[in-house]
Amino acid sequence: MESPFIFKFFGMSFSATVLLASSASVLIIFATLLVLSRHISVVPKRPQAALEMLVSFTNGIVDSSMPKAVGSQYYLLSLVLFLFLAINNMLGLMTIISYKDFSFWGSPTSSAIVCLGLSAMVILFSHYQSVEKFGAKAYVKNNYLSPMPLMLPINLIEEFTNTLTLGLRLYGNIYAGEILLGLIAMLATSHGLISGIFAVPLAMIWIAFSVFIGMIQAFVFTTLSMVYISHKVIVEE
Repeated sequence: MESPFIFKFFGMSFSATVLLASSASVLIIFATLLVLSRHISVVPKRPQAALEMLVSFTNGIVDSSMPKAVGSQYYLLSLVLFLFLAINNMLGLMTIISYKDFSFWGSPTSSAIVCLGLSAMVILFSHYQSVEKFGAKAYVKNNYLSPMPLMLPINLIEEFTNTLTLGLRLYGNIYAGEILLGLIAMLATSHGLISGIFAVPLAMIWIAFSVFIGMIQAFVFTTLSMVYISHKVIVEE
């Protein structure tokens, strides 16, 4: 497996693989939504119907986690997060760009830093929403001192583990998929034509399975994100 190309900018290290692929995913999402929403009408045509189905699906993720009166403000977040993850999970399955043992293309979510960064973003956003809604004093009481002050250490550990598990679950599934795909590619060139003939259908099957896993992981990450946000903005009586 090739290593990602790392470069430094103002003393900070950046991965060219992550930057190129994540930028491409943003452009893909923008172009797709632009095409699907070009001609909005009362009687929807196929592109609009597809967009409405997608929006309804991501809205349903939010509605399953919190009441609509509270969750409606997170509909757009759910849509963007799901699309970003779904596209990023599958980018590394479509093509490989490498040069001199360095990889310049792959799924950004096959990087632990990216996945943990996304999970930290979600957790921090949920805390921000809680402070904004209840104020700092009620936020501390609701999240760390409930149902009793003795729960403070456990609640602090839970926040840390939520961040780790949310990110590492995504990373493990996508990284393992790319590793196995790389091994299949090595198999294809290991014994000439015979291994190549055997590896092609195997790669097709694994790519199809990986696409399915990528979509499932995007759904799981988005669902858990909405659940964590709901825990911060909704106080059970």
